[in-house]
This record gives sequence, structure tokens and C-alpha cells, in this order.
Amino acid sequence: MKKPIIFCDFDGTITKNDNIVSLMKRFAPKEWEQMKDDVLAQNLSIREGVGQMFHLIPSVRKKELLDYLVDTTEVRPGFSDFVQYTRREGIELYIVSGGIDFFVYPLLEPFGIPKERIFCNGSDFTNKTITITWPYACGEDCTNDCGCCKPGILNRFDGETYRKIVIGDSITDLEAAKQADQVFARDFLAEKCKALGIASVPFESFHDIVKKLKEEKEGHDEHSGETLERTR
Repeated sequence: MKKPIIFCDFDGTITKNDNIVSLMKRFAPKEWEQMKDDVLAQNLSIREGVGQMFHLIPSVRKKELLDYLVDTTEVRPGFSDFVQYTRREGIELYIVSGGIDFFVYPLLEPFGIPKERIFCNGSDFTNKTITITWPYACGEDCTNDCGCCKPGILNRFDGETYRKIVIGDSITDLEAAKQADQVFARDFLAEKCKALGIASVPFESFHDIVKKLKEEKEGHDEHSGETLERTR
């Protein structure tokens, strides 16, 4: 039996809102909106779009940006219970985010997720405007210019050993969803999965995800028990 492993998006999935969009609405000039539309229409790569959007904001506003998100960000209900469930069940949980380190790490800190299990984009505030860095950029096998290359991260884990579960909500999760064994999707990702014929499980809270995972585990345990009885 394959071992379940979970790759969970951050912005719009763990948090109720997309934090990059929240920052742009609050701090960026209106030019960011066309960049966002071009990314969603796949006319501009995620890496190009995010990089250009943050270049609109002066680096000296770093503290303002983080303070704003700490004050306003809402975590989706059930996330803490979900993290505890994965620990009890021994399920490896990785956060794979198109978000930026300067806010992803602080917002996840209360949940005790090790930094080595958090993949996100980096940031450089030494120039006049914010520069985004790409420690997990696409390799030779991905031409989507993802920024944080989620399919590349999934490929680090052997498909014969792991049953890969992807949880997400947006265009940044689509390529990972195409590779996953199971997808939990909402919002834009759910629409894309439906359009492309990718099977997905809808969710509104992490309670929904825990419930589904428990049901699947119970169903597997019952099936294993029946198989064992037949072999005696």
C-alpha cells in the first residue's frame, strides 16, 4: 500500500484570502490588476506576474505589509485540527506555496510546521522596490515558469512509494493537481479541474478534508480486514 503524503497550498487555501492579492489591493498602484488578470488568463507566467507585482511596492514598506497581514489574515477553519490529524496518523505534510517567505513563515509559525517542510518563494528588500527570489524555480522538466514549482516538488517523492494528495484553490496548484493521486480543490482550481476532467473533492474547511481522509482510512481498514479473513 502506498503511503499518503500531502502537499497543501497556503494562500487562499490555508488562509481564507490570497495574501498576495490582499497586499496588492492595499499597497500597490492599480497596474497590479492587469498583471493579475494576465496570470489568471495564462498570458503571463506566475513567476513573471508575481515578480512584476511586487516590484510596484517600495522595500521600506516591509513592516507595514507584514503587520497588515498579521492583523487581517484569517486561517481557514479546521487547519489546526488537520495538522494534528496528520501528526497522529504519521502522514507527511508539506506546505507548497506561491506565497513569499516574509509572510508565509510568520503566519504558519503558530502551527509548528518545520521550515524544512515549507516550500515558498523568497524575498529581497535591499533594493528600492521588493524583489522576489525563486529558490524552487522550474527545472528542465517543467516549462510553466511556475515560480515555486509545485510539480517539481512533487517529483522529489517516488510515485511508487507515495500516494500524493494535493490541496489547493488556484492556478498555482493546477500543474501539481495534474500529477496528484488525489485532489482537494476549491474556487478557481475546482473549476479548472472540472474543465480538464481531473477528479477532485470539494472542500470549504479543513474539517471537510479530515472527515474524508478518515472515511477513506476506515474503508481501507475494513477492506483489509475482510481480505485477511478470506485468506485464513
